[in-house]
Amino acid sequence: MSKPKDKTTLATTVYQKLRSDIIRGAFPPGAKLRIESIADLYEVGSNAVREALSRLSSERLVDRHEQRGFTVPPIALDDWRVLVDTRCRLEALVLRESMQRRDDRWEEAIVVAFHRLSRLSSERSEDRAAWDDAHRNFHRALLANSASPWLLEFCDILADHAARYISVSNAYRKIPRDGQAEHEALMKAVLNGTDDDACALLVAHYTKTLRMIEKTFEHARDAMASGGALADLTSTLPPRATP
Repeated sequence: MSKPKDKTTLATTVYQKLRSDIIRGAFPPGAKLRIESIADLYEVGSNAVREALSRLSSERLVDRHEQRGFTVPPIALDDWRVLVDTRCRLEALVLRESMQRRDDRWEEAIVVAFHRLSRLSSERSEDRAAWDDAHRNFHRALLANSASPWLLEFCDILADHAARYISVSNAYRKIPRDGQAEHEALMKAVLNGTDDDACALLVAHYTKTLRMIEKTFEHARDAMASGGALADLTSTLPPRATP
């Protein structure tokens, strides 16, 4: 007879599944996260779901409302801008430290991570999940030579929140992008360029993502005005500025 799953292990499993589903946009922004429905979806008990939701709320990936349960945080353009600015400043600091402490092991790990990423395409639906993992691992490899596990953890937290915005916007994005060329240029700058060159390219890479999502939001706002298919993305958008 198989042993029953440990409660802590089960709660962690639910946490990991729910976290992944929220980040990749399976639960849309603003959606109510009903404990019973999630328990049925994951085929677990409600206590494990409740524990997972509480843990996610501490990471700001779930909003907790007194007496009203849990919801997925809304998408807001101003919040996204603050997130990108914070990520640029923090990751540039960590990347600079990693480059100053460079060694063969770190450089080889970056080359391997880029090779794995380059074999996948973000445009093919069958590659998307694998590409997301490879993309995350490439950016982790760039920063991995930092001496501070605290800074690396903070970078990971910001990357999770950025991934949620990107996942939502990818469903509507129409603007083509040569991500492989951007990542290759970034890799070469980190391995062969100066700290300033590499940090400037990293910031430009994230800023381009910001601009593309701004355009997606602008398109969504226009769609809302005409009742188009993107209207569901606009419920938390700030109002259009008056010219």
